[in-house]
Amino acid sequence: MLVVAAAGLLWWRRPAWYWLTFGVVLAGLRVLVRCASVMDACGLTVSPSRWRLTLARATNRPLPRPRAPRILRLRPTRTGLVLRLKLRPGQDVFDVAASCDRLRHSFAMYGVTSRELRSGVVEVRMTGYDVLKRVQMPIKVDTRPMRVPVALREDGAVHYRDYRAVPHALTLGATESGKSVYQRNLVAALAPQRVALVGIDCKQGVELFPLARRFSALADNQDTAAELLDALVSHMQDVYQLIRAEQQITADVPDAEIAADIWDLPEDLRPVPIVVLVDEVAELALFATKEEEKRRDRIITALARLAQLGRAAGICLEICGQRFGSELGKGITTLRAQLTGRTAHRVNDESSANMTFGDIAPDAVLAAIQLPTDMPGIAITGDSTGGWARIRAPHTSLRQAVNTCNRYAALAPDLPALAPFLPALAIPTPVDASAVESIPATA
Repeated sequence: MLVVAAAGLLWWRRPAWYWLTFGVVLAGLRVLVRCASVMDACGLTVSPSRWRLTLARATNRPLPRPRAPRILRLRPTRTGLVLRLKLRPGQDVFDVAASCDRLRHSFAMYGVTSRELRSGVVEVRMTGYDVLKRVQMPIKVDTRPMRVPVALREDGAVHYRDYRAVPHALTLGATESGKSVYQRNLVAALAPQRVALVGIDCKQGVELFPLARRFSALADNQDTAAELLDALVSHMQDVYQLIRAEQQITADVPDAEIAADIWDLPEDLRPVPIVVLVDEVAELALFATKEEEKRRDRIITALARLAQLGRAAGICLEICGQRFGSELGKGITTLRAQLTGRTAHRVNDESSANMTFGDIAPDAVLAAIQLPTDMPGIAITGDSTGGWARIRAPHTSLRQAVNTCNRYAALAPDLPALAPFLPALAIPTPVDASAVESIPATA
């Protein structure tokens, strides 16, 4: 009775502890015992081969039963089980993917997803509890240069933001959807690395300026943002001139030493990579007068040039906003075409979800507009391969992000091209309180 009571208490209060103590053993036995019958019920079996049928008839034995996929390995994890299956001849990976929901009910698991490892081998990842309800990132993560962990996926795996593989990304989310927390996690994860952070925050810097000690350049209005983007374009051209000067394509130079981007340059000559974070991209595209329209075209053109040409120069874009649609004007769809990574928190309109996933993963559009409002931070992430998954970033307060940026403030590189845009670390001039209406004090 004490064991049962302890198991029930852990299942209610600490599902992760319950899974590691009781759940993983029970689920493993359940999968091994039920696997053959469940596969048969889900239509994941194939008829026996002709030679087996002929052999059974010749020896007057009972006919063999349909054959299920062969279990290669069953591995427990901190959040669930990983089942590796060897498909039988005639089976397809899409058959397993279509049966994931039925496998979830049959094995009494919280979630089941599948992916193809190689021809004929499918990996089925099963989660024993809702890992997104209370996100706990693992202690050991695979961190590399320009590759940082930012969230947890619904199958228990860690979601990484890899700027070498996906240099540019778009992140959308309505108010109170968790987009700012996702951005803080990204900045805090990049802070210990050798990378220059450049921020554009048109809300007078209220989101990014508290983290200013780790930034190499910051802009808090549209005019400064236009000048900063022009400086980045000029810096990109200088980097390309450096690469051209160091290519040295001669007959005696090995193929591996021919430089085509900054990652092919020697360590002592390699420029510092730059990550540009844009908070509220719609503010850069809106205008009301002719002068603002000219500034808007200048900004969008510079962003499109950085997105098209900046990868080899080590310039990566992280575009964030509440709204992103074709009604923002010309150049927006051109910019979107270069943003390979897509992440959408809860959005209030279907057009924003279509703008995010409509061209790469149409199935993710419906999932993006159905995200719950009572669980901020849950998002849909996808890429150009067509796959998508639910993720949730761990809650990081502004104080935690500020402490991390202050700890690694010495790593912020000083780039000559961006020197005029260094963030002002002095205390801003106080605003006259009488000019701002405040809530009257109660007695």
